[in-house]
Amino acid sequence: MDEKTSNFIHELIDEDLAEGGAYEGMKVHTRFPPEPNGYLHIGHAKAIFIDFGTAQKYGGLCNLRMDDTNPSKEDTEYVDAIKEDIRWLGYDWEDRFYYASDYFEDMYGFAVELIKKGLAYVCELTPEQTKEMRGTVGVPAQSPYRDRPIEESLDLFARMRAGEFENGRMTLRAKIDLASGNFNMRDPVLYRINHASHHRTGDKWCIYPMYDFAHPIEDAMEHITHSLCTLEFEDHRPLYEWVIANTSVPSTPRQIEFARLGINYTVMSKRKLRKLVEEGYVSGWDDPRMPTLCGLRRRGYTPEAIRTFCERIGVSKTASTVEYAFLEHCLREDLNERAARVMAVLEPVRLTITNYPEGKTETFLVENNPNRPEDGEREITFSRNLYIEDEDFMESPVPKYFRLFPGNEVRLKGAYVVKCTGCVKDENGKVVEVLAEYDPESRGGDPKDGRKIKSTIHWVDADTAVDAEVRIYDNLFSDPDPDGGDKDFIECLNPLSLQVLKGCKVEHSLKDAKFPNSYQFMRKGYFCVDNRDSSPEHLVFNRSVALKDSFNK
Repeated sequence: MDEKTSNFIHELIDEDLAEGGAYEGMKVHTRFPPEPNGYLHIGHAKAIFIDFGTAQKYGGLCNLRMDDTNPSKEDTEYVDAIKEDIRWLGYDWEDRFYYASDYFEDMYGFAVELIKKGLAYVCELTPEQTKEMRGTVGVPAQSPYRDRPIEESLDLFARMRAGEFENGRMTLRAKIDLASGNFNMRDPVLYRINHASHHRTGDKWCIYPMYDFAHPIEDAMEHITHSLCTLEFEDHRPLYEWVIANTSVPSTPRQIEFARLGINYTVMSKRKLRKLVEEGYVSGWDDPRMPTLCGLRRRGYTPEAIRTFCERIGVSKTASTVEYAFLEHCLREDLNERAARVMAVLEPVRLTITNYPEGKTETFLVENNPNRPEDGEREITFSRNLYIEDEDFMESPVPKYFRLFPGNEVRLKGAYVVKCTGCVKDENGKVVEVLAEYDPESRGGDPKDGRKIKSTIHWVDADTAVDAEVRIYDNLFSDPDPDGGDKDFIECLNPLSLQVLKGCKVEHSLKDAKFPNSYQFMRKGYFCVDNRDSSPEHLVFNRSVALKDSFNK
């Protein structure tokens, strides 16, 4: 985050740090607290950008903390993936890596403290009964256990920890205000029983703190100054502050909320993303159509493009939806600067230069990237036998078609001008070979007599070309709002979100192409090697983004 960049969060922090402010003289300390129950997605990238970027702006610190308070859905696989994604984005928590489970004993102690103060009690209502007795606007909630003696609650809470009771049998609830207009304050549950093995603590615990109780304690234990979170936690802030105020935690963090990221043509609910993976609608969490960071990385997105996207969409208190096309726009801008220009023919048809000597091969030096002269040049070969795109020949051309057709001339990119003399068809009438003659005086692509050539097409040398599989991706959903209303998001899946092209031909320089290098396939888009399925024996390229920019600036 640029030091000059500012938003409402920074304005609030500036006030806190100013003379007489609540955090005068303190170092800004933030945290990113993901739950390790799935892979990070583009929405998390915004939160990472805000949490780590804010710390960087103020010369402060940012912790990484796993919110592992729900053992039923968590796994070390997700922990490792989260670390990898954050590092890939360009951020580092250094030695400040924590788990919520690091504080389980502290949390238990603070819960006992609340019971002793008469601010928490053990409740025996079932989840269904608790919901039924929650009340409505103007009608208070109820609990027959609210006035349970302190000693009795202490005893039952200890026995809950000891494993005497089955799941759902009891909870520990805060004693706040059953008539509160904020339902989060109507004696919320602080602890529930869950006999599930934890990925770190094993079977040591069978009671686990609720997020609203655990989170402020974790922040306070780590001396976080500003706890930045998404807008859905705004109504939970009074409970956050209540926990801080009524326990003997060592510091007083401030919670500030910002609007979460919404993007059209996608979903970012972990539950829904998990369904897509587990029910086989996509090939995995890293499917290039997924909004996960590992999926975007596999598709060819760069961390620079994602950081630029996060910076440009800004930080707001108002929820809004960003166009997916803008994310693509940011990637296209980045790849335009860094990607090497190469030639690849995705739907090949053979082009034979009939007047070019048999067995002859010559080489041309071409610039790798006009935006980066330091990237130098590479050699491409030219021979009698070439491949061009099937769409670049039309036996009976439509109006304003300037590519190859009998009698027309085109420029072969960086090589020669050729004139089409005809074609060869198979028994079904399909064109299998285009015939042309070259102008030997047009080496480099320009005729010596100055005649105008209206079209330039790309090509590859059939004698040296490398076979490849190319995957063309589109939006995973055909509906811009697959999450909206009562829609079944599965029914909104786009059946044309993946097109697999086999038998493609790419220039010889790509035979050693490696992930994560990006390439502009001339006239076709930006591509990268697939980091899962590609091999030297079977190259697979994913289209990262098309050349055409559909974002309305």
